[in-house]
Amino acid sequence: MERTIAEKLLSIKAVFLRPEEPFTWASGIKSPIYTDNRLILTAPEVREIVEQAIADTVKAEYPGVETLMGTSTAGIAHAAIAASILGLPMGYVRSEAKSHGRNNRIEGRLEPGTKVVVIEDLISTGGSVLDVVDALREAGAEVLGVVSIFTYGMKKGIGRLAEAGVRNVSLCNLDVMVEVAAEHRYIAPEWKDRILAFRDNPSDESWIK
Repeated sequence: MERTIAEKLLSIKAVFLRPEEPFTWASGIKSPIYTDNRLILTAPEVREIVEQAIADTVKAEYPGVETLMGTSTAGIAHAAIAASILGLPMGYVRSEAKSHGRNNRIEGRLEPGTKVVVIEDLISTGGSVLDVVDALREAGAEVLGVVSIFTYGMKKGIGRLAEAGVRNVSLCNLDVMVEVAAEHRYIAPEWKDRILAFRDNPSDESWIK
């Protein structure tokens, strides 16, 4: 599954690997990779594969799940489609509560004790998904874990999830992505180590040279 997802994301240019011309993240960090999983939604063939993989992973890894909750905004559509495949309820968690109406932060019915799986598109440092998990726990949900489409596998993200007691299962990861990218000539083979060096120490820009 990991290799298939990697091939599909590369084929629709949802993942760019560019160590020779780094991207700048919002945090200011220079990065050899940029990921935009929203493009999955505009590629029906890839979308079908990814959403079925999400549903299959939820069913296999979290058999007691009662509801899916998407992260806002990127996880919402993926949670909705996977929930439809599984025949489960679905909702989503806003980045902050609305300032009008019922002032909801969690959209969709969620009773205390409901067993929830969070659907996220991308995990880097883990901050966004943990914010969602915290909101769900505060509302009384039992968060079984997370299913994400892609993870960079950064030490900071892994550590933060572990500290919070949150299990994440990703469809694909950076190690597999760079391997497949090199095999299919999306990147030069010698770039693999540079990209993984960034992952292991994002603040050290020696990989750029």
